[in-house]
Amino acid sequence: MAFLGERQEEFEETYRFLQEIKFYKMHIFKYSPRKGTKAAQMKGQIDGKLKEERSQKLIELSSRNQKEYHEKYIGKTVEVLVEEEKNGYYQGHTKNYILAIGKSKQRLENSIIEAKCVETHMDHILLEI
Repeated sequence: MAFLGERQEEFEETYRFLQEIKFYKMHIFKYSPRKGTKAAQMKGQIDGKLKEERSQKLIELSSRNQKEYHEKYIGKTVEVLVEEEKNGYYQGHTKNYILAIGKSKQRLENSIIEAKCVETHMDHILLEI
């Protein structure tokens, strides 16, 4: 966000829109001028501190949206394609691409399982397998 000349009102309009849409996850990055490009020479460059503030606000919104989405699954059984084992935990993805992690004594790689979501974390849900 914060490309050349973006006014505060424009940013706030974008923010309100993103609050309403509630994307599961957003990839946020700040525009930064690249030497030799036309944009680097254009007037209306946004101050670095303001770009950082706006980016941080959007990153926080994305994190809240993701957390709220994950919380809807607590107590529910989900279907997971288990992809690999890491550090004693099996991990894979649900049908709607939520990272899901859980412990099991059985080998589960490359299988589809049903498991209960018992906890949410920033980037994944924890399963009871």
